[in-house]
Amino acid sequence: MITNFFIPELNNHDVQELWFRQDGATCHTARTTIGLLKDTFGDRLISRFEPVNWPPRSCDLTPLDYFLWGYVRSLVYADKPQTLDRLEDNIRRVIADIRPQMLEKVIENWAS
Repeated sequence: MITNFFIPELNNHDVQELWFRQDGATCHTARTTIGLLKDTFGDRLISRFEPVNWPPRSCDLTPLDYFLWGYVRSLVYADKPQTLDRLEDNIRRVIADIRPQMLEKVIENWAS
């Protein structure tokens, strides 16, 4: 996926200022995977044992980590998409439906 989709897709964008943060799963921190990501992101890689070491359960996690990804995932998979096109449509729809007021409430609750 990294070599066939992710990196080619990045070539369509300006990634000079883009940082990449991994979740720390063992399969995501394999030497081959880290090598590919280092070639692309250099020292802008946030991962276990890398230039910026940010463990997956860091106290510095954001509302995105605590709420948004789980919320999005629950809605994206609600109808059990059977094709990649359907999955992509669901992701786009769910993201488009997120309103600033909801995010403000999430941040307010997280801060308290």
